[in-house]
Amino acid sequence: MTLAIFDLDNTLLEGDSDYLWGQFLVEEGIVDAESYEQKNQYFYDQYKAGTLDIFEFLRFSLKPLTEHSIEQLHQWRARFIDEKIRPILLPRGRDLIQQHVDSGHITMIITATNRFVTEPIANELGIFHLLATDPEIKSGQYTGNVAGTPCFQDGKVTRLQQWLEKHQTTLADSWFYSDSHNDLPLLEQVSHPVAVDPDDTLRSHASQNSWNIISLRD
Repeated sequence: MTLAIFDLDNTLLEGDSDYLWGQFLVEEGIVDAESYEQKNQYFYDQYKAGTLDIFEFLRFSLKPLTEHSIEQLHQWRARFIDEKIRPILLPRGRDLIQQHVDSGHITMIITATNRFVTEPIANELGIFHLLATDPEIKSGQYTGNVAGTPCFQDGKVTRLQQWLEKHQTTLADSWFYSDSHNDLPLLEQVSHPVAVDPDDTLRSHASQNSWNIISLRD
């Protein structure tokens, strides 16, 4: 099978779903506005700089999930998807996904953002293979811990290799689309790495290695 793999935030979305979920929590008064917004921005700046401590960030970002019932969280999430995510879904991203589907490729999203936030977004895009950071659930409640390997940087390679072994396939003739230099470990593993509206570091690396550079923005 040929895999067409997509990063999510700032690739298929014109924004970052993890950051926007934090903003939604602030706007709804679910978390303390001043301290949470400041910390959310702090971690987002680290991510862009390539210096993010993923475990420190996950302790912060998963904590609100532990403080409310799953039913309440799902109600908030439905509004979040409608208000924050649907407006930033990139039509050209949908078109690109469809091109791969029409070619008979298996489509997948691989993202550092946690599954609670990203699973309905993947469903909205018609992509049903999702590798994301998995929040741990015990007795019907989020614990604030991570189940397995966070899907970030080298962790994306680890998680994808596990998936490939489970499905008895390889990365032969595979594609991966991403905007971020944080995804260089996986971009270097696929047959067709594509930089999508890339950050400066990824753009430079892509140019030096003659990778395709495309834009999905208007």
